[in-house]
Amino acid sequence: MNRILSACGLAAGVLLSCAAAQAAELNIYTYRQPELVKPVFDAFTAATGVKINTIFAAAGLEERIRTEGAASPADILLVEDVGRLQNAVDLGIAQPIASPVLEKAIPANLRDPAGQWFALSQRARVVYASKARTKIDAIAYEDLADPKWKGKICIRSGQHPYNVALIAAAIAHMGEEKTLEWLKGVKANLAKKPSGGDRDVAKDIAAGVCDIGVGNTYYMGGLINEKDPAKRAWGEAVQVVLPSFKGGGVNMNITGAIVAKNAPNKAEAVKFLEFMVGPEAQRLFADANYEYPVLAGVPVNPTVAGFGALKPDTVGLGDVARRRKTASELVDVAGFDN
Repeated sequence: MNRILSACGLAAGVLLSCAAAQAAELNIYTYRQPELVKPVFDAFTAATGVKINTIFAAAGLEERIRTEGAASPADILLVEDVGRLQNAVDLGIAQPIASPVLEKAIPANLRDPAGQWFALSQRARVVYASKARTKIDAIAYEDLADPKWKGKICIRSGQHPYNVALIAAAIAHMGEEKTLEWLKGVKANLAKKPSGGDRDVAKDIAAGVCDIGVGNTYYMGGLINEKDPAKRAWGEAVQVVLPSFKGGGVNMNITGAIVAKNAPNKAEAVKFLEFMVGPEAQRLFADANYEYPVLAGVPVNPTVAGFGALKPDTVGLGDVARRRKTASELVDVAGFDN
């Protein structure tokens, strides 16, 4: 009997150990490329012993989590763009998190008031300008509709989330009617139909297709430090100009995360978010992505700092997210992508 009890005790201990080992995992669904998140994921595992399992996809992760329902293994959804975060909330796949650590580290305008999403890094939507053909010290987003730029602007689709967020911020500043006029003015100044991505905008400027364009800061950070000399030349041909809305500042967007509603490893998920807003993780994550940290006092990557002193816009990300549907509708009304 003693031997049986000992065996049972040993088995129970093994089961408990296995359960503990299994609990020390974290499942992250993300659109971010592996090389952009691996350094900070590895640092988290080294610091906590929690293994990270990742699902990478180009689209559809929010719907996937919703379809998986209560059986979803997703603990965290890590995405770029506040619109995707708000979409996750609207789909009912996020849960509110109350964390003094997150609330202290992340400014109020960079997190959901109800604690359902949190920014982990920031990027600016800026103007790319040809070093050879333009001399621009400052520019307002409103100036992109100035006829002096007729036939000289390149941009990706107006319906891309990055541009929808920019247009939503424009609505907050100018109202719907003036934003529609602005969109029509920008369209009239395009050198070509909206297409490609932000890197293609830099490529077209370098090739002389257009003189200025709109893109995110982190793409330029990557191009300036490209190993491929042909692509690095695109970055070297372009000056980054930090624009602002008149009466406002630079349009900002974020990489952020939610904790999934049915997260099987909620404690580890919260631990991960709290780790991500620590000084070292903020430096690692922002450097890997050429983005701006959300934690005050963390040095900005030298390449990004070289773009100039940043004055973020006064419009909150929540306001931008709420205006995205209207912004998308205005893109179609203006025939921007036609």
